[in-house]
Amino acid sequence: DLRAARRRTPHRRMRGFTPRRAFRGAELSFSVEPSDVTAAPNRHAVLDCQAQGEPPVDVRWLKNSVRVSEGERVHFLSNGSLHISNVRAGTGDLSDEGSYQCLAQNKYGAILSQRAHLTIAGTSPSIQSCVCVCVGSVARFICKVLSNPPAIITWELNQSGLPVEPERITVLPNGVLQISEVKAEDAGSYRCVATNIASRLKSKEAALTVNPGTQRSPVAPLKPQIVVGPQNVSVPQHRSAVLECVATGTPRPLVSWSRADSKPIDVFNAKVLGGGNLVISDVKPQHSGVYLCRATIPRTRNYTITAANLTVLVPPSMVEKPESQTRPRAGTARFTCQAEGVPVPRITWLKNGEEVQSNGRIKMYNRYGSSNTYTDVG
Repeated sequence: DLRAARRRTPHRRMRGFTPRRAFRGAELSFSVEPSDVTAAPNRHAVLDCQAQGEPPVDVRWLKNSVRVSEGERVHFLSNGSLHISNVRAGTGDLSDEGSYQCLAQNKYGAILSQRAHLTIAGTSPSIQSCVCVCVGSVARFICKVLSNPPAIITWELNQSGLPVEPERITVLPNGVLQISEVKAEDAGSYRCVATNIASRLKSKEAALTVNPGTQRSPVAPLKPQIVVGPQNVSVPQHRSAVLECVATGTPRPLVSWSRADSKPIDVFNAKVLGGGNLVISDVKPQHSGVYLCRATIPRTRNYTITAANLTVLVPPSMVEKPESQTRPRAGTARFTCQAEGVPVPRITWLKNGEEVQSNGRIKMYNRYGSSNTYTDVG
């Protein structure tokens, strides 16, 4: 009969139940999220954001968690992106620099994008004040630069270019200047020059004073001394890592590198500068580890070893994402999220763009690397 036919109908609609197909059509997601941007002062900057879901989808922007308002310089583009003209440097609210997120919303809820930092380009180099060494020893200058994007660093002696002596004078990618087997003519005033898209700035000068060396009678080879050894360093993925190693001795020591775990050093991305400094370009997670610098007096067993740890920082990436689901009222919903990165990522949960807090109904576990959230459906 008619009632029996209705019971056999497989696609009936029940009160309180949303079919999977209809639910998926309402889901919000980002097809493009904002990423870090560096802009020169008085130029323009664009932070991209595109969201998709059941229309209408409204996109708004937050700066340092505060709603951004459109104005003469700030515009929301039709695709959801943010355009800032005549970018301002400065401090506090007077500066456009900060952390930005886009908030997408439709009638079903809201989602908040990843954070993206807008950085104002600039440079600020500084150098240590004075170096005094003896003939035949090692001089080392450090150029400290605050710069976005990273600056290219060069050096000048007495306001002119450095002599070209690759075996003795080395400029490392991190801005360090090394002068081996110092000569009397190396004395003078040194300064570093930092250049990026925003500016070209010169540091104050630092003096190198060279004292006469003392004459020594020939002696048997001694254990070499590593006067500048590698330091533990953390480097973002795809940047260059510099591990310094400068040794002195009689005769001049030979410097070699190895890994403490006996793995081979990446010969395609690594090179040695200045006779002993290890530079690894485009570092990846497999480059992480403890590196050993060994200085050996030729044709002897006299050697010295020093070690340093290289950590490659890897941005978070999602291994397992939470999935949409439908649960009856008073049931329990469980969302799982797993991420990888170095250091281990910390996971936070958002509902409609606002951070979720644990309470009597919502419980969160394992906030680092992986996280499970349980909630009683109200």
